[in-house]
Amino acid sequence: MNDIGPDGGPDPEAMLRARLAEARQEHADLDVAVKAISALPTPNLAVLGRFKRRKLVLKDEIAHLEDQLTPDIIA
Repeated sequence: MNDIGPDGGPDPEAMLRARLAEARQEHADLDVAVKAISALPTPNLAVLGRFKRRKLVLKDEIAHLEDQLTPDIIA
């Protein structure tokens, strides 16, 4: 996909898709970290809570970005 929009500036859809990919990757990375921390004999609950809250924020952002990229269909 081309990263240049019709006006010569950055393509907004390409930027949304790039941010969506970054958010999905960060969410997956945090999921791995949460599982690893949870498996420890004495998990750091403060870090675990912070990672879980960040995952929720990313989940909301991912849903929002997907909504922006999905065209409105009038039934």
